[in-house]
Amino acid sequence: MISAKSGIFRTGRIRIIFRSLKYRNYRLFFAGQSVSLIGTWMQRIALPWLVYHLTGSALLLGVVSFAGQIPTFLLAPFAGVFTDRWNRYYVLIATQLLAMLQAIFLTWLFYTGTIQVWHIILLSVILGMVNAFDVPSRQSLVIDLVEKKEDLGNAIALNSLIFNSARLIGPSVAGILLAATGEGICFLLNAVSYLFVVISLLRMKINIPKPGKTDKYIFTDLRDGFNYAFGFAPIKYLILMLALISLMAMPYAVLMPVFAKEVLHGGSHTYGFLMGAAGFGALLGGLYLASRTTILRMSRIIPVAAALAGSGLIMFSFSRTFILSLILMVITGLGLMLNTASSNTILQTIVDDDKRGRIMSFYTMAIMGTAPFGSLLAGYIAKEIGSPLTILIGGVTCVTGAFLFYRKLPELKSKARPVYIKKGIIPEVVSGLQSAAEPSLKSGK
Repeated sequence: MISAKSGIFRTGRIRIIFRSLKYRNYRLFFAGQSVSLIGTWMQRIALPWLVYHLTGSALLLGVVSFAGQIPTFLLAPFAGVFTDRWNRYYVLIATQLLAMLQAIFLTWLFYTGTIQVWHIILLSVILGMVNAFDVPSRQSLVIDLVEKKEDLGNAIALNSLIFNSARLIGPSVAGILLAATGEGICFLLNAVSYLFVVISLLRMKINIPKPGKTDKYIFTDLRDGFNYAFGFAPIKYLILMLALISLMAMPYAVLMPVFAKEVLHGGSHTYGFLMGAAGFGALLGGLYLASRTTILRMSRIIPVAAALAGSGLIMFSFSRTFILSLILMVITGLGLMLNTASSNTILQTIVDDDKRGRIMSFYTMAIMGTAPFGSLLAGYIAKEIGSPLTILIGGVTCVTGAFLFYRKLPELKSKARPVYIKKGIIPEVVSGLQSAAEPSLKSGK
């Protein structure tokens, strides 16, 4: 019998995990996003399934994914500049409304029976443009929703938690709806779900300091942000690592319809449950990070998580049974989530406030901007050598990148420590980077 005092379900542990919910604004944000992101994931699952149903082409799956993400790569740096210049709260409201309109139009095209692949590509481009502004504004807003800086890491972990809870629920529900009714209902429910996040944002009582006026040209601000990001080793290596993972590991999702149908000989249920399993693994990772009372040793999680995700993909590429594939997707999702959220937390704590939008735009480029190239590359390679070998290549690359990043941890320590001392960040952050570079250092509680 399990002791009532053991496990993460102890009352005290639960309070630690959800401690950022004590802030009203963050509580509203959490509630709205919890609903909206389920709809987002339902549409993400339904769209490639519809494309594959219409065309039967793995290459076009990559093209559609490329079309949806390349605008983010191109526009994110400029969006970061504007995020630092504008009120990010109003930017976020605008992006939610525009994304809702995109889902409404997609729904209308489907139910009128006029939808074609070029419609999907065009609407994906539009949503990619919206996301270029949405992601940096959303990430930058989090620091304004929690009053105490020491709770920022928890708030970021909870963001990942709700994202991956939706990643678990959305694909599972979408898989059932795809089999029962078709793709259109997923698009419709996504459109409705945006109402919840817009209402939650409008109910906030938030006071964001007005950005300082500047006479600088946009390209000057962009250059300053680039020099700051890539002239400072910890930020540079974090962004490069994220870009590698996004380029080589994330495209596995694009190939899932092919893998579910051609390798595992399943249907929409198989596809939905595979994506849901990855979401479940990510959910476990979110719970782990949210339960941490400090960010001690968080930088060491990054290469370990990347190696875990890569290993999961390597083994998944050889799997031919449904149950084993589900388990390996859990492992992959866990590794990918730990890598992304840990990197986000370190970036948010180390960056200067006046450059936050620009740094988060580079984060957006690394996460979402390189993915279209990976999707297009994965679609092409899969056409030539098959989906399993394509996934294997991605996994091997991730493990290699994890090893190279681990060798750079001592440099993270030496470069980051003076910045944390200057910013007055809690001592655990400094200790965390130090312990990542010096495994012999004992951790504290």
